[in-house]
Amino acid sequence: MKGFFNRPYLLLTLTMLFWAGNAVLGRAVRAEVPPVGLAFCRWFFGFLIVFPFALPHLRRDWPEVRRRWRMVVLLSFLGITCFNTMLYIGLHSTTAINAILIQSSMPVIIVIMSFLFFRETVTPIQALGIGVSLIGMITIIARGDLSVLAQLSLKPGDIWVFTAVFLYGAYSVLLRLRPKIHPASLLAVLFGAGTLMLAPFFIWEMNTGLILQFNRTTLLAVGYVAIFPSILSYLFYNRGVELVGANQAGLFIHLIPVFGTVLAIFLLGERFRVFQGVGIALILSGIYLVTRAK
Repeated sequence: MKGFFNRPYLLLTLTMLFWAGNAVLGRAVRAEVPPVGLAFCRWFFGFLIVFPFALPHLRRDWPEVRRRWRMVVLLSFLGITCFNTMLYIGLHSTTAINAILIQSSMPVIIVIMSFLFFRETVTPIQALGIGVSLIGMITIIARGDLSVLAQLSLKPGDIWVFTAVFLYGAYSVLLRLRPKIHPASLLAVLFGAGTLMLAPFFIWEMNTGLILQFNRTTLLAVGYVAIFPSILSYLFYNRGVELVGANQAGLFIHLIPVFGTVLAIFLLGERFRVFQGVGIALILSGIYLVTRAK
C-alpha cells in the first residue's frame, strides 16, 4: 500500500473515475434524494466509516489539529460543506453537460489561484498541455460538433456549479497549508467538521418538506457517494496534490468526461465514435505534456 500511495497519477486517475460516477449519480437521483440530504448523509456515513481507522492516528495528531483548527475548518468548509452540496443543488436545475463543462474550468482556476496565493507559475509547455486537454474535453462534450455548444443555455444551477468549482479550486490550492498529520486523521477531521457545518442546512431542508426517504435507490446512492467519491477520492486527491502540486492534480479533472464515455460504451452499449477517440487522445496528450514538463 505504501507503493500505491506514492503513485500520484494513478491516485488522481482513480479519483476522477469515482467523481465521474458522482456527477452522473447526483443528476440521476435528483427526484428522489434532496441535495443537502445527499451531501449530509455522504459525509456523515463517510465519517462513521473512516473514524475507527483514523482513531489511533487521531489520538497522536490531536494537538496539531487543535493548533491548526482554523485551517481545518476552512478546508472542511470549502471542500466538504460547500463543494458537493452546491454541485448537487446545481444538478437539480442544470444539465450534466453544463455541469461537466463548468467543472472543466477548475484546472485554470487552480492555476490562477496558485499564482495569486503563492506566486506559483506554469511553464509554456504546461500551459499548452492545459489548453490541449481542455480542447479534448470540449470535443467529447460537444460530440465533435461546435454547434452543440452554441445551443447550450445558462441555467440557474450553473451558478451553483461554478461557485462550487471556484471554492474547490481554493481548497486544492490551500491543501499545502493543511496540518501535517496522518491522511486518515485529516479525512476524519474534515468529514466531521463538514458534517457539523452541514447539519443546520440539513435540518432546514427537512423543515421545507424535502425529506430523504430511505429505500433501495437512496441506500445505494448514499453508499456509493460515501465510499468512492468521498473516502477514497479525497484520500487519493489529497495525496496526489501533496505529491505533484495543485496545478498538475487539477488537470486530471478533464478525465471525467473520458471515463463517462468509456462507462457508457461498456455499461450502456453505446457505440464508440471518432470524435470520442479524438477527444480522449487530446486529453491524454495534454496531461502528458503537463506531467512531463520540468
